[in-house]
Amino acid sequence: MRRSDPADLAAALRTGPFHLALRTAITTRGLALHRLRRHLALRGVNVGLTSLSYWQQGHRRPERPESLRAVAALEDVLELPPHSLTRLLGPRRTADTAPAGPPVRPYRDLIAPATAVDDLLAALSGPRDTGLHTLTHIERIRIGPDRRLTRRDSQHALRAHRDGIDRYLALYQGDPGSDITRVGVRAEENCRPGRIRRDQANHLLAAELLLDRRLRAGDTHLLGYGFDDSPAPDPSCEYVRGFNSGAAQYVLQVTFHPTALPVRCHRFALRSPGEPPYETEELTLDGHHCVHLVATALRPCLLGIGWDWE
Repeated sequence: MRRSDPADLAAALRTGPFHLALRTAITTRGLALHRLRRHLALRGVNVGLTSLSYWQQGHRRPERPESLRAVAALEDVLELPPHSLTRLLGPRRTADTAPAGPPVRPYRDLIAPATAVDDLLAALSGPRDTGLHTLTHIERIRIGPDRRLTRRDSQHALRAHRDGIDRYLALYQGDPGSDITRVGVRAEENCRPGRIRRDQANHLLAAELLLDRRLRAGDTHLLGYGFDDSPAPDPSCEYVRGFNSGAAQYVLQVTFHPTALPVRCHRFALRSPGEPPYETEELTLDGHHCVHLVATALRPCLLGIGWDWE
């Protein structure tokens, strides 16, 4: 077994989570699971190899009294400070105390008109809370030489906050006058296209991206997907992303064609469509004709970049 660096163990014990600290402690001590189980048995603690494996992978969490006694014994076997693993478990989870997902706003609060969003989600039987929240989302928008949005690409890292999640719902709204029936959906990494529903009158599209596995609570998943837009009659002047459950980190980059550069760019944030922004900031084009924003610890909101052509 390859041993971990003691510095890695110290960091894992300090910050957690529990499964990472346990796995790092096991590899630092160089113990195979069957040897670890034998050491526990000598201390009068019986734990199955499957349970030990699941604990260190984060698939299960020690909850029962006998499991918590086993964790205390693991601290002794692995030569760890007392309570260094048990404290990472925190209070026991029950039906009343188990953490729910992050705060969630209905999609209808973030996209206008609200009734159109309701109808589109009803066509997919979409739940209010999809069971996923964003860890990191990197989004790239391209503006063509005709000043119109042509392409959107996303790299999206997600975490499930309940068991059984097997799909992600992507919503897209085109610019006024665009033909939503011509918008292409690209499922490129770790997903495949599912059901797609469109609302031409309101330029709305909802697409299921089916995951290649069923997620358990706490599992993470990385998606790569995008949309190829149908140009609207008028030039694009902004791109807005709605967050119904916030995000740990969001990065948005807008790239302009070198023959179609705006005279001014700015970022903005607002709470609902049509409201004045509660936050604005000027942005400067870089040498590659791009502007970007980076936002962290986002609450539910609308965040975007706008630009002026004249």
